[in-house]
Order: sequence, then C-alpha cells, then structure tokens
Amino acid sequence: MEWTLIYTIWSGICLGVALLLIKNMVLVSSRQQRLPPGPPGWPVVGNLFDLSRAPHLSLSILSQKYGPVLWLRLGAVNTMVVSSAEAATEFFRYHDLAFADRKTYEFMSIGGFAKGSLSLAQYGPYWRMLRRICSTELLSSNRINDTETLRSNCINKMMKWMWEEAKKTGSIEVSRFVSLGSFNVIGNAALSKDTIVDPHSQEGSKYFDSLSRLIELSAEPNVADLFPFLRWLDPQCFKRKGRRLLVHPLKFASGFVKERFLDRQKGHINAKKDFLDVMLDFEGNQKDGEPAKMSEKNIIIMILELFIASTDTTSTTTEWAITELLRNPHAMRNVEAELDQVVGHNEKVNESHIEKLPYLQAVVKETLRLHPPVPLLVPRNAREDTEFMGYTIPKDTQVLVNVWAIGRDPACWDDPLSFKPERFISSDIDFRGQHFQFIPFGAGRRMCAGILMAHRMVHLALGSLIHSFEWALADGITPETMDMSETIGIALRKAHPLKAVIKLREEEKNQDI
Repeated sequence: MEWTLIYTIWSGICLGVALLLIKNMVLVSSRQQRLPPGPPGWPVVGNLFDLSRAPHLSLSILSQKYGPVLWLRLGAVNTMVVSSAEAATEFFRYHDLAFADRKTYEFMSIGGFAKGSLSLAQYGPYWRMLRRICSTELLSSNRINDTETLRSNCINKMMKWMWEEAKKTGSIEVSRFVSLGSFNVIGNAALSKDTIVDPHSQEGSKYFDSLSRLIELSAEPNVADLFPFLRWLDPQCFKRKGRRLLVHPLKFASGFVKERFLDRQKGHINAKKDFLDVMLDFEGNQKDGEPAKMSEKNIIIMILELFIASTDTTSTTTEWAITELLRNPHAMRNVEAELDQVVGHNEKVNESHIEKLPYLQAVVKETLRLHPPVPLLVPRNAREDTEFMGYTIPKDTQVLVNVWAIGRDPACWDDPLSFKPERFISSDIDFRGQHFQFIPFGAGRRMCAGILMAHRMVHLALGSLIHSFEWALADGITPETMDMSETIGIALRKAHPLKAVIKLREEEKNQDI
C-alpha cells in the first residue's frame, strides 16, 4: 500500500513536469518574439535561482540589465515585473482593468481568506461591494474626521506605555508599541472599542505571536505556488501549518463579531453605527451580482484583515522613519524645530497640525520612497491576453510592480539612495497614485483603500513620538553601524527591530504622558 502511494505521487509529479515542459516549448515557439526580455531560465524551475531572499533587490538588479519590463518564469508561473515610472504609468493608466485580478497563493487561500478579503478578492461584484463599504463607512474623510479623538487617545496611551517600559528597561522596541497603538485605532473605528489590547494583554500577546509566525511563514517560498499541480500534495505542509497558526487570530476577530450578535439579540443597538454594524446590516444590490447579506465568515475575515493591514504597515513605516532620523541627526533636529514652532512646547500634536508641518510630511514621504511597506505591491494577474508596451502578455501572467526599485531609480531621483526629506519640500509629488515615480500604496482600481487613514495615523504617531521624546541609539551603536537589513513579510520590515533609548523632552517634563 505504501509503495503504491509513493508510485502514484511520483507518477503525478513526473506527469506534471512533462506537461510543464510541453507547455513551455509551445509558449516559447509561439510567443518568444513578443514576450518582454528576461534572463534565460533553467528547465522546469525557470528563473527561481535568479531570486534571493530579497526579491525586490534581485528584480531591481535584473531590470537594470534587461529593462524596465522584465519577463521571468518562476517554476510554472509566468511573471512580468514593472520597474520604472514610465512602465508603471503605462500599466496603471491604460491597462489597469486588464490586470485588475489578484494572483493568490496557496497560503492566502487558507480558511477562505483570499475570497473574503478586500485586498485579495478577485475583481468583480463582491470586491466592488467590499470596496464601497470600506470607502463610505470606515475610510472616507468624514468617517476618519469623526474618529479623530479616538486616534488621539490611542496615541496618548501608546506613548504612556512606551515611557513606562523605558523607565523599567532603559530602551523600547518601537514597532511593538506602534503596533499596539495602531491595532487599538482600527478597533476604535471599526468596533467602537476603547482599548482592545495593551502591553500586558494575554489575548493580545497570543494574537501578535500567532500573526508574527504567520507572517514569517508567508515569506517562505512555497513549491505548490510555483508548480500548481502539486497543490493537492502540499509538499511543505504550508496549509497545515497555516491553518494551525490562523486559529487564534480568527478566533480573536470572531469574538468581536459574536459579541455584537449577542448584543443585538438583546436589543443593544449602537446609536451611531460603526463599521461592524454596517457589515452586519448590509443588504447588497443583487442586480450587480452582490450577495444579499455578508456571511459571518467573511465579516470575520474583513475584521481580521483590517487589524493586519493597519498594524503591520503603520508600525513598519513609523519604525523606518525613526531609524532614518536617528541615522540623520540634522533631519531629526529639523523635525523637532518645526514641531516646537507649530505645535508649541506645552501642547500635544493633533491632526489639525499635520498640514502645517511640511518637513514632517517630507520625512514620511522620504521614508515611504526608500522603504515602501509592500515593495512589490500585492501581485496582480492578467485577466486576458494583453498588449503592453509592444509585448504580448499571456492571460494568467503574474504581475509585480517593483515600487522599491522605482523609488530608488536615478532616472527619477537625484542621489536616490540618500535620505533627503528636503527633496519633497515645495514639491507637489505625493503618494496618492497620480505620480508614478512614487506609488508606495499602488495606483488604479486596486490602490490601497486605507491610504487616508494611513496618512493620518503615520503622521500623528511619528509627530507625537518626536515631539514628546528625545531619541537616542542604544550604547555601542552609531548611525554608521546601524543594522538596515530588511525582511519581507506582509510589509518590508527591519530584519532586527529598532530598539531605542527615549527620555522626555524638556517641555514634557511637567506634563503627564
């Protein structure tokens, strides 16, 4: 019996490889003259060996050799990489719809996550429904303005926790506390909860631990994604491991939904509906193919997605910004001086100050240029054969937009590897999807829906932290010796979290944090 199973597995693998070779030979013979240029690949595995653990860097180097539109075969997956502002302009302005689907990986499909998620769902009626709900009921300007006080309270609590930790241990891990603050911000806005997690929350600790391990697992290459005929086998046990790690985050998110169900059954209805109420009450327009109601499962997935997206990207960007300011003391002094002048020595930063703080805004932009949260954006998928910049891109081609490379392109930026916020002073370039040399949140239909919230949250968090604390590196570390290595998960994180020494600035010593 055991030998029969082994024989069956190997027969399936050999058949799959044979079919793949035939497919590649047909593709080469029929389309070779019209595909974008790229490095020659190996039989079966294609260009897998051309990538490193930092694929955004590897692809940037390959694009410098082969051009801004790069063609790769990653196992059985055809892949196009866009790596210049000119190519990105063509892609988003004229071919956005043709590439509006998502390329989803096996890991993303665990628990039906990709089908219920706004960022991963395929383009169509369900995705449009989710986008509309988020845009009007959570992430619109009016809704964000309504929750300004909640964000301010969350930031104040975050700084209090940081100061308490600094007094006990002498240093703090920046991303940990910003993650807590961001998590509570989205919890306030979506669930009308005051504080969902704090540094001592056991449930919160379990959630972040499970999520951290999920992110690490998601960054590992999965053979089943590269050779889809192996998906049934799950050779690296990704699905099994992922399901186990996803249990607690889903349980955590489902607790809020089930609690709201019980409250509503008891007649406890919020006078002012929050995001969860809207999803529970939602009635779709079935003429457009939308469901009449959102399923409980998909509501739970949406809540979990909001938590994941808001915490990881905000904390990562804030951590990179403080890292760069510690490496560039003159920039730190400029931010401090601007905050003192605009906010005042005895006041706290609030969101009304943001538009009056051009240097702080420039620091955030420069951080996003050098350290975009999602360096290759979320992969897109060709919905049909498409003519793009003189090439024929086959249906089901995976498309990666290397915004990390575009943000460091010397054709678009002077001295592109240096941290110079001044380049954005008196410049109209921003990250809202219209300037294609700077698209850290993407562009077009699938642009990040939370860009307005991210703008408020990052500026408020960073401005508050700099205005309240003096920042220094731990003993033995200098700006020149700081570890700037990266690791890819959901966002482009520092491989080694920033630990910094903080103390209250002079103007804060007579105030409570």
